[in-house]
Amino acid sequence: MVYGYARVSTAKQSIERQIRNIKEYDRDALIIQEKFTGTTLDRPEWRKLMKNIKPTNTIVFDEVSRMSRDADEGFEEYERLFNLGVNLVFLRQQHINTATYRTALNKSIEMTGNEVADIYLEATNRVLMLLAKNQIKLAFEQSELEIQQLHTRTKQGIETARLNGKQIGQKSGAKLNVKKAAPAKAAILKHSKHFNGTLNDKECMLLAKISRGTFYKYLSELLAEQERDSLPRIS
Repeated sequence: MVYGYARVSTAKQSIERQIRNIKEYDRDALIIQEKFTGTTLDRPEWRKLMKNIKPTNTIVFDEVSRMSRDADEGFEEYERLFNLGVNLVFLRQQHINTATYRTALNKSIEMTGNEVADIYLEATNRVLMLLAKNQIKLAFEQSELEIQQLHTRTKQGIETARLNGKQIGQKSGAKLNVKKAAPAKAAILKHSKHFNGTLNDKECMLLAKISRGTFYKYLSELLAEQERDSLPRIS
């Protein structure tokens, strides 16, 4: 059985890209979707999947951050599933797929029966396993760092715009040119790397057929909306 696990953390993020990438890997994968969650593995759909998962089953992720945003927790979960016999596939970090890890284990140097030689061989095997584990944990840590940096850059960009006297979001009472703005903003939300898409800023401008100035205006408005939506509501 092949499962595809797709997760987004905010209402503004699109889950479609993840699903599309997973289906390109295995069109018959059963997609498990998780929306509007926190940063831990305590998620209802994930918990259901963990209750049904069996050895030799496969779980496909678009990238390692979809499994967990916390490196330590993600690594523990990786090892637990690996020891259970579950295959894990990370489309953007294929070097840490469990198949690669199992290959490293299978290629461990066999003992010779010579006591002195086997001391060196055992040490070599331990080093191989440590290197494999370090690669896995490093991938989680890099993913976690990238997300933290993105959040920091977003907040800094909004604050810089405010300090420079720029309007963040739509002015009160202003009429939005829906005919032009709506499809362009939809394209940015769906495809821009700022919202978990795959296109850079220039590619988004070309796709949405808008100028550089208009693109960054819409981007600032979308980021501001996302920032506002993430704030707790006061009743």
